[in-house]
Amino acid sequence: MAPHSGLDPHRRNPVLVYLVTEDWYFMSHRVPMARAAQRAGYDVHVITHVDRDRAAIEALGFHVHPVEWRRGSINPLALAGNISEVRRLYRTISPDLVHHVALQPTVVGSLAATGLSFERLNAVAGFGFVFTSATLRARLVRPAFRALLRYVLNNRHASVLVQNPDDRAAVKALGITDRRIFMIRGSGVETDKLTPVGEPPDPITIGFVGRLLADKGVRTLVAAHEILARQGRTVRLLIAGDPDPANPASIPLPEIESWRRRPGVEVLGHVTDIAKFWASAHIAALPSRREGLPKSLLEAAACGRPIVATNVPGCREIARENVNALLVPPDDAQALADGIARLADDKKLRHKFGEAGRKLVENEFSANRIGSETVALYDRFLGLTR
Repeated sequence: MAPHSGLDPHRRNPVLVYLVTEDWYFMSHRVPMARAAQRAGYDVHVITHVDRDRAAIEALGFHVHPVEWRRGSINPLALAGNISEVRRLYRTISPDLVHHVALQPTVVGSLAATGLSFERLNAVAGFGFVFTSATLRARLVRPAFRALLRYVLNNRHASVLVQNPDDRAAVKALGITDRRIFMIRGSGVETDKLTPVGEPPDPITIGFVGRLLADKGVRTLVAAHEILARQGRTVRLLIAGDPDPANPASIPLPEIESWRRRPGVEVLGHVTDIAKFWASAHIAALPSRREGLPKSLLEAAACGRPIVATNVPGCREIARENVNALLVPPDDAQALADGIARLADDKKLRHKFGEAGRKLVENEFSANRIGSETVALYDRFLGLTR
């Protein structure tokens, strides 16, 4: 797309805004690129629903603007309230560039920006519940949501950021031209903080990190663990993450409580020390139905852990068959159990996959690399040269 020519020559730093549904999501998925932008001279602002991480975001030198985000709601009145609130902040902050993070901010932020002239980078990762779920609700909403996405993404100030080739093809299928679509794989892993560690003592331990959603395949993982137990295998399953009530695919609390009562299953809730978590596991598992590029697997690979994941968009970008991972079909508990068993029985294969995964992260997914690529894209939109 053509470089932006509307930068104020009297303003010292270009103003960059991230619109994110939750403060914790910004902290977990966008800090490396935001810090890279800050180092490059951008004045970074974050518009988000504030829960627990405002102080942490501000400690990084970013400006926080709280919004009463109604995440997950399809109520037209709630949507109108979101749009109005975000538009007011856009007018106050007067950004040069806004980075909309995920589908709902893309829609809300784009509609809020109607008539405003700043550049908009719309990050579309994994396509979420509306596109991945087979439920009646998702099927009914999908056509209208596709039409709405097509409308907001075809604005002359809009570009789209995807994390894998499958999502690029899906965006193109919406009617978005190639010149508006850019790909940067993932959000970056701080490889100096997440480093390989030796395996923990037996029993073989499987680790899962993510929101407790049906679409993440956590039910399939629990079923695979049950299959392994029936085979007489002593395998431990660590589940790190919380349900997400705003997502229709969220696992009900009574079902999660039933998992806690299963022998060999530990549901840990939200985990802050991810390095410690992966030091407690032998194998990383993510049997998801679709991803953008799962940070949980990037972090596991950085820590030298072999992977069992589904052969679906996003997962296969980091989980590469017979390189650092075994890939299985989605929603197939038996295939998942077989993959786990194969790695459980072969320590040399685990070590080989772990080393290969670490090299992949260092070479392709480090925070420095992703941050540099992202800042170069921001600069391109604003016509900046360095």
